[in-house]
Amino acid sequence: MTDSPYPYEGPDELREPILAALRRVVDPEVAMSIVDVGLVYGVTVTPACVQVLMTMTSAACPVADVIVDDACTELDRAVPPGRRIAVELVWEPAWTTDRMSDRAKAFMGW
Repeated sequence: MTDSPYPYEGPDELREPILAALRRVVDPEVAMSIVDVGLVYGVTVTPACVQVLMTMTSAACPVADVIVDDACTELDRAVPPGRRIAVELVWEPAWTTDRMSDRAKAFMGW
């Protein structure tokens, strides 16, 4: 897969399961996948860890903890046992609506 919605580094066999797991995580404020909203900035997989860099639409997001917990849960179900799951919130670069998928923009009526 060359057209990834976010940068991915790791084994090809985990690319799709991780993407599917992250697509199951919903931002409850907009009722859309965090992938479609553009909150996932990148994924790096090593033999020891799955690291996800993500952001929120706002630093004041009241559901950030819920989204991070859901991402950890879904990733834990998707990757082989023994890998640590690390979801890190980052604020640079700042999220913009340009990060949203065409599907998300259509859903929002943009």
